[in-house]
Amino acid sequence: MTLTSQMHDKGVRVITMNYPPVNALPVQGWFDVADAMIEAGKDADTRVVVLRAEGKGFNAGVDIKEMQKIEGFSGILGANRGCYESFKAIYECPVPVIAAINGFCVGGGVGFAGNADTIIASEDAYFGVPEVDRGALGAATHLSRLVPQNLLRSMYYSSRTITAQRLYELGTVWDVVPLDKLEETALSFASEIAAKDPRVIRAAKAALNGIDPMDVNASYRFEQGFTFELNLAGVADEHRDEFVATGKNLDT
Repeated sequence: MTLTSQMHDKGVRVITMNYPPVNALPVQGWFDVADAMIEAGKDADTRVVVLRAEGKGFNAGVDIKEMQKIEGFSGILGANRGCYESFKAIYECPVPVIAAINGFCVGGGVGFAGNADTIIASEDAYFGVPEVDRGALGAATHLSRLVPQNLLRSMYYSSRTITAQRLYELGTVWDVVPLDKLEETALSFASEIAAKDPRVIRAAKAALNGIDPMDVNASYRFEQGFTFELNLAGVADEHRDEFVATGKNLDT
């Protein structure tokens, strides 16, 4: 399980997640993403960040199997805090963040994508928030930045997914490309932004966050309150235990 942060040419920093088999992040993984984003933003040489993943999918959300092995509520508390901190770090990163998404982007992955500035996806990419099926809530805040309200509600209640191509048609994905062109396309667009005056780009990021119609941090924190209630009531544990027992995964 690794997370790397490497500076490429002309101020483009690439943060890569690699948590086999499906990039379901353990508790520490969420904090690692947050730390990498904060570090990137503090580096004056960083002009753009590309967030990407190795493997067959971008992100499968929280590592539920790890969570169910942790006694008490420390697992859910750690995962929720880590999700909050990583989503916040992406949104508040002082330079543009490009999410290069391959395969599945579900649960917490939508939190990453929804708070990124630009999404470039592979042709096989799809997005969804299956939290209802796991006895939890969360990332509706970020899904609402990708789809219209009524579509959001239908997807949230049903746990259905949506393709990158459909999001491209809705205008929330910048480009959809063959998988073997994903990294190249993301780096090319990042270089285009990085070539501009970094003082102006950092000011533009601050301005766009300032005029955002939604306080994404407060909105997501509100959602998390209901997740905590479901956990205290034992509902979430029932669904997570079922998930682990049935061996459900993103290939079935």
